[in-house]
Amino acid sequence: MSGQTAALKSEAMYIRGIRANLHQFVQQAIQVFFVGLVIGMERNVLPVLSQDFGVPKGSFLFLMSFVVSFGLVKGVLNFLAGRLSERIGRKKVLLLGWIAAFPIPFMILHAPSWDWIVAANIFLGINQAFAWTMTVTSKIDITLSEQRGFATGVNEFAGYAAVGIGGLASGYLTKIYGPREALFGFGLAVPLIAMLIAFFLIKETLPWAKTESREHASGNYVGHRPRFPEGVSEHPGTWEIFTLVSFRNPTLSALCQAGVANKVADALLWVLFPVFLHSRGLGIIETGWVTAVYGVVWGASQLLTGALSDIVGRKKPIVGGLWLLGLGIAAVPLVHGIASWTISAAIMGAGMALFYPNIIASVADISHPNWRSSSLGTYRYWRDTGYAIGAIALGSVAQWTHSVEKAFWFTAFILAISGFYLALRAEETHPRLNPATP
Repeated sequence: MSGQTAALKSEAMYIRGIRANLHQFVQQAIQVFFVGLVIGMERNVLPVLSQDFGVPKGSFLFLMSFVVSFGLVKGVLNFLAGRLSERIGRKKVLLLGWIAAFPIPFMILHAPSWDWIVAANIFLGINQAFAWTMTVTSKIDITLSEQRGFATGVNEFAGYAAVGIGGLASGYLTKIYGPREALFGFGLAVPLIAMLIAFFLIKETLPWAKTESREHASGNYVGHRPRFPEGVSEHPGTWEIFTLVSFRNPTLSALCQAGVANKVADALLWVLFPVFLHSRGLGIIETGWVTAVYGVVWGASQLLTGALSDIVGRKKPIVGGLWLLGLGIAAVPLVHGIASWTISAAIMGAGMALFYPNIIASVADISHPNWRSSSLGTYRYWRDTGYAIGAIALGSVAQWTHSVEKAFWFTAFILAISGFYLALRAEETHPRLNPATP
């Protein structure tokens, strides 16, 4: 009887819903905003000024190497962060992510060569894997299933709006203080402030996930029942979860391949898009404005597109977003002038916004709360390994063809194929639109 009383008390304490957990929901959004600022500070300045760090002009593979290190580390640690957070909690993993950010500004300030930038991005990968993963996991913990699209939309809005703002701010600061000094000051202040806020204001959200798990086990879960994959043990091991999400479940594996295609595109836009704009005569401030439009449209639109998927389902926005992103990328080499490239950047941002938060919500929809963080970590492993795959593939295409434009065409083709594959392979995951059979 005492166990039953404790369970009822737990359910009363850990009520899910945005309104019931508004303070924590906002605090998590603030955290991911700071995470976005950290990566945003690099996306405008470093690719354009790479020759100052010893990268020969036209050496695209060498230039992309810092994205390879970032993608490989972030991909692996996304999965580790998910598993670790189910054991030690979300908040501790978040704080570990902020600790990992502190070497970055010092390494950029004192870097004698591009190799140091590549090494600094290992720490950036740790920061992004631990901190960003925990913000979205924690939001999903404390929200209702029918709010997940909106919740992930808010999370990715805050993060990617900050990516655009960070890129623009670092561009202006570089003009005033110089690239190394600007990135040092910016890169030191952001994690310090964020870590202090996290330590004092963020709550541990793992108890919410455990409460939801008990509700499913006892039959007390209220709402549309999600289509959890069959044949999975109650507390599956690491390999079981990894193979389930990566290969064995057709919907989850299709979402993983779409995540890879997504980050191939983002690797292009991170490194080769600023290089392309700079080669067409745009200065660092103008380049910063165009790339900021991509980031801000991506970020801001997710407030709408995440909520949209709570109404129309996840699959349609995901497929449409992949194709719209490919259209925007294909347009870049065909147009000329800052106005046209800005419009292309806005189209790419809108495409990203349609699928980016909704893939995360889709994975969460059909992942049991006992292993949801690990499932999200597995998806994010494949998605962010796409950075490394994209950097190597796109760097090779640009290097061998001596043409950045060919890399844009290659990426647009990848996105078109990915959208078709997902349309054929994946089921709708929203529990209201495609609930589990009783």
